[in-house]
Amino acid sequence: MSELKLNPTTFAPLPLGSVRPEGWLKRQLRIQANGISGKLDEFWPDVMNSQWFGGESEGWERAPYWLDGAIPLAFLLDDEALKAKVIKYMEYILEHQQEDGWLGPRDMKASDGDQTNSNYDVWGQLLATKVLALYHEVVDDDRVLRALEVNLRKIEAHIDTSPLWNWGAFRWFETLLAIYLLFEETGEQWLLDLAVTIHAQGFDWRSFFARFHETKPTRKDRWNYMGHVVNCAMAIKAPGLWWRVSGDEGDRAAVYDIIDKLDDFHGMVTGVMSGDECIAGTSPSQGTELCAVVEYQFSLEVLLSVMGDPAFGDRLEKITFNALPATFSPDMWSHQYDQQVNQVECSVVENRRWNTNGADANTFGVEPNYGCCTANLSQGWPKFAMNLWMKTDDDGLAAVAYGPSRVTTDLAGTPVTVVLDTEYPFRDSLRFTVTAEKPTSFPLVLRIPAWAAGATVQVAGGEAAVATPGTFHRIEREWSGSTEVLLTLPMAAKLTRRPNNAVAVERGPLIYSLKMGETWKRINEDKPYRELPHADWEVLPTTPWNYALEVDESSIASDVTFAESPVGDMPFSPDQAPVRATVKGRRVPTWQMENGSAQDVPAGPVECADQVEELTLIPYGCTNLRVTEFPVVKR
Repeated sequence: MSELKLNPTTFAPLPLGSVRPEGWLKRQLRIQANGISGKLDEFWPDVMNSQWFGGESEGWERAPYWLDGAIPLAFLLDDEALKAKVIKYMEYILEHQQEDGWLGPRDMKASDGDQTNSNYDVWGQLLATKVLALYHEVVDDDRVLRALEVNLRKIEAHIDTSPLWNWGAFRWFETLLAIYLLFEETGEQWLLDLAVTIHAQGFDWRSFFARFHETKPTRKDRWNYMGHVVNCAMAIKAPGLWWRVSGDEGDRAAVYDIIDKLDDFHGMVTGVMSGDECIAGTSPSQGTELCAVVEYQFSLEVLLSVMGDPAFGDRLEKITFNALPATFSPDMWSHQYDQQVNQVECSVVENRRWNTNGADANTFGVEPNYGCCTANLSQGWPKFAMNLWMKTDDDGLAAVAYGPSRVTTDLAGTPVTVVLDTEYPFRDSLRFTVTAEKPTSFPLVLRIPAWAAGATVQVAGGEAAVATPGTFHRIEREWSGSTEVLLTLPMAAKLTRRPNNAVAVERGPLIYSLKMGETWKRINEDKPYRELPHADWEVLPTTPWNYALEVDESSIASDVTFAESPVGDMPFSPDQAPVRATVKGRRVPTWQMENGSAQDVPAGPVECADQVEELTLIPYGCTNLRVTEFPVVKR
């Protein structure tokens, strides 16, 4: 019998710390570190008093979830205080690993106040392997690899008699990342054998989606693991990761099948799918869980590495620049469980149209609806920043997504630094400065988004070359000293058609939404750990929202005009939006609210007798309240 092998990825992620955020992206991470992410262990019992750290509270997924985002946040910012925190917690976990390799508590306690459950769902251990693999990148300590090895040995023995079930069975593939890391370090065959066992015991996402020609919204009384939106967001990468062992091209094709079906039947204009908390159809008033947003991001980052499709970078940016910031307050001290594409009020309302979530799921707070997102929200921005750059298989450097950044690595044996100076996605100009310590030949590979018609690349002030949208543009040359490369990605407005013939306005990677007046009303002041600044809020509208737009595809360039403002300290906020759009619209009086949410968009075109008004649209990620999918005025 031939030994298993591990198929190579298209791009290789760089170790944590090789890429550093700059400009507005660094400021965004600083907002996060100064907000709930960086302070969660100081007031929230499920992290502060976690059994993972020697306390009496949560003892399953929440502390590892928080570390999975707090570790890269601390080291990307080189924040000494935050680094000291995560190192202290990781050292406690390593020092208290049990003799048989088990990490953390053996009994489950899913959140503060829950009963302890001895029937352990191994998902907590699978998640911990991800955290160990991430921590290894920044400490480069053999103890971490040893701890990972003995933990995987324990998982191997554990699932012999306690096979994967519940969350572990549906998220089995998450531990492949740690298995592959250790295999590439050691070459030990038992690791790939373990991967085979875990795959065999885990839920078959490829077959599940292959059998469904239509995935219907989940009924209120039918919560299920297969339709759970976070499981689906994670599972997008499952067949792609498994392909590294299987070598089956059908596994690669299954990635697209899963994405296409989720788009067709549950897709939102933001690039994610509905899920409140199970997949819920295409209405812009259905919600999308925050955990699904950050897990979809991570799935795309993994798939960019494994499969190298630039379309994954396009979608990653759409989710990161729109859905991610929109689900936080601008200061990142509070967050939602569910965000809505058409979100005209964030309030505690019974019988809102959620599939299974509670009345407070779209309020902003410490742990609205359920605390999993409070623990898991930290990974979104840091993992995006650390995965902007990857290595090519021919020892080059690839920009797979864009944000102001600095990458330092060795290429062809030479230290190389590339600085990207840009205000993208709010501007269309990206200026790279490539510095090589000695003359060195290597390819620089730049992703050209599919929407970027007319994109150009200009090297060292030479003639601008046209770059093909939807591809990776390669620059093959010898680099010496410092060389400037200017990438221009023209952003043209477009209308995206949505259900009921509604439209959404897009321009480049950004989606535009109605800027609404709002007032924040504090709630739950009597609940524990709701002291300012970590408090709970309703957000209520102070201006009308029920508009139809006077727009048409043939005249979109004149129907919607754009103006720029400086990119400030808090760019994802209504008042500091770096770009605004102006468009004409009319009120639709019959379009009203129902149980705290906007009714479905009226089927258009609609006849409107109301006066024409000039409306302001701002990037979706800058809004707290919004309308994004509009009916069109009948002309």
